[in-house]
Amino acid sequence: MKIGIFDSGIGGLSVLHQAMLTLPEADYIFYADVDHVPYGEKTREEVREFVDHAVGFLVNKGCQAIVLACNTATSVAISYLRDKYKLPIIGIEPAVKPAVEHNHRKRVMVVATPVTAGGAKLKNLIMRFDDAHVVDVVALPGLVRFAQNDEFDSQNVINYLNNELAGYNLNDYSELVLGCTHFNYFKDSFAKIFPDDLEIIDGNMGVSNNLRNTIVKNGLFTDADKGRKGSVEYYYSDRKVESGAEMEHVRKLHERLERMRKI
Repeated sequence: MKIGIFDSGIGGLSVLHQAMLTLPEADYIFYADVDHVPYGEKTREEVREFVDHAVGFLVNKGCQAIVLACNTATSVAISYLRDKYKLPIIGIEPAVKPAVEHNHRKRVMVVATPVTAGGAKLKNLIMRFDDAHVVDVVALPGLVRFAQNDEFDSQNVINYLNNELAGYNLNDYSELVLGCTHFNYFKDSFAKIFPDDLEIIDGNMGVSNNLRNTIVKNGLFTDADKGRKGSVEYYYSDRKVESGAEMEHVRKLHERLERMRKI
């Protein structure tokens, strides 16, 4: 059983990290389109072209199911991809529903890329679940660039967040929805500037559970898979990650994601 996980950059590693915990039997191919990151500042047409190429690459590598570990890619391209490719394609979306359900009569903030923040998919999601009109959406494109530069908990990050969120009373919020997988690296920075009782919600657990259910439903999980330890291959755009330095970098990113998973 081989599963492809795609993102515009290293943010999707957070989805891979959770998937490996939920479904350790699978072999994974992780594809980060670092040549074209950030997607959130591209046109919708450009994003669809990049995603189509990456999914085609993963299909040619023998992937039997694919996860779009990118909110921007999901909002722009998932319907097109499901029409084109005859295999399960799982998307990710901001976890608005659980955030609204948990909001303790306070407000909910959804942070995302500009494309996701302004897209119809997120607007429709909020319309479905935000009956009390407690959800605010904020675009934070700079966090993607910080993540790609391995700058996660610096004063520059804190200054950026304080500046972008200056127009909001952060004490009004009990829920913060991370609407971009890159933002999972910054849970500690968000925790520093929001109230202590803030709940930070990402969609990774939901995606991983959906992936497992989809694998079983489609008969891709067999007796031969039970109890085995899967493997992972990493690609930066179409280039396989093989050097010791690059693999050490990936290992450190997984270490940070494990720490952030517990916040």
